[in-house]
Amino acid sequence: MDSSTEKRKVHFVSLGCPKNLVDSEIMIGSLLNADYQITGSAEDAETVVVNTCGFIEDAKKESLSTIFEMAELKGSGKLKQLVVAGCLTQRYRDSLVEDLPEADVFIGSGEFQNIVEILDKNRSNPLEKTFFNLPTYLQQDSSPRVNSQLSHRAYLKISEGCLKRCAFCAIPKIRGNLQSRNIEGVVSEAKLLVASGVREIDVISHDFTDYGWDLRRKNAEAKESPEELLRQLSDVKGLDWIRLLYLYPDGITPEMIKLIKERANLVKYFDMPLQHINNEMLKVMNRKMTREEVVRVLDMIRIEIPEAVIRTQFIVGFPGETEEHFQELMDFVAEQRFDRVGCFKYSPEEGTPGGKMANQVDESVKEDRFHRLMSLQLSISKDGQQKLVGKTVDVIIDGISEESELLLQGRTSQQAPDIDGIVYINEGTAKQGDIVKVQITEAMDYDLVGTIVDLGFK
Repeated sequence: MDSSTEKRKVHFVSLGCPKNLVDSEIMIGSLLNADYQITGSAEDAETVVVNTCGFIEDAKKESLSTIFEMAELKGSGKLKQLVVAGCLTQRYRDSLVEDLPEADVFIGSGEFQNIVEILDKNRSNPLEKTFFNLPTYLQQDSSPRVNSQLSHRAYLKISEGCLKRCAFCAIPKIRGNLQSRNIEGVVSEAKLLVASGVREIDVISHDFTDYGWDLRRKNAEAKESPEELLRQLSDVKGLDWIRLLYLYPDGITPEMIKLIKERANLVKYFDMPLQHINNEMLKVMNRKMTREEVVRVLDMIRIEIPEAVIRTQFIVGFPGETEEHFQELMDFVAEQRFDRVGCFKYSPEEGTPGGKMANQVDESVKEDRFHRLMSLQLSISKDGQQKLVGKTVDVIIDGISEESELLLQGRTSQQAPDIDGIVYINEGTAKQGDIVKVQITEAMDYDLVGTIVDLGFK
């Protein structure tokens, strides 16, 4: 690297999902290895990297707004090099380069691992500003990565791309086909994370239940499977909580449920995006299950693990959704009483089957259905929260509360970081990363309040 780049300050803005965040962490690791300095202040940085999301319309708007906000620093701050990376860049590579003269470098999702060389090339030749490739990069054992989360928790990405072809989703076009990491590499990274102080990992991919399919297809003797990965990860000493995110219902097996039930450090938490429940809607969405099959999976989980938390998400306003279809979904949510529910208003995405369908639903109808569904879920959530009052639960301490320096905050094993609620602790002391016994004294819509009654284990 040119000596003039030594200790050049770089600021990162990472948008979108945790998978995108891990990409940012790999870029940060690469830059630190090359003697760049990472700064938390955009105003103090000579280079700003915006790692964008291009999944749905709201995410695109947020990405563009952030890019324009950072571009303003060229006049008021030290900024010389504005880098636009990630999914939005990959998806709209041609139009984005033309429409964003404010940006100096464009890096697609198949090139981010080469950020050091890319920044050097652009500094030497500012006209060389576009760096795209097929999205075939897969994290390796040697990939540098710096965990940007609190020191006791981390995300662990096990694959890239997606095997599914849901009619509403552009992810395969952005991230490519499924590529699974080998099991040794995943477990090795988990051990390294534990050695650095991590006690809680969230396993991420586009679909955990498809893990290893591509490797087994190439080699019948490949041992990569969701169940084998669970066994080996749960054997890693020092990993107290292992949470699985994004399990599609068609891949949840009795063996998988049995492992989660029997292994103490496998959190009893099923993040299972269902998207709809009406069979006609599931078919046009190209979801590979029927309502009846979904219900069988839910029943199987609840019979084997009655205490399991089930989180799901639904899409309202998909093309052709009638009031009757939506009412069936409302009745289903009322019947199932999910612990957590997220909801998206359907966004027609270019290049997807859904975006070309007739019978697009009016935006005002989507808005109305969104609020009706979330209002129903709020009442269900309140009931579930109240049932926790008086109970004693394990809570991992995330640190001083963002609300008040007089409070600690943490999460139960069944509260995933950033997407679920938190526990405010108003009595007792503990250090960040401690797992303590907390008696719940108050419940709000999504958050809890409690008192430490026992330090439990540290």
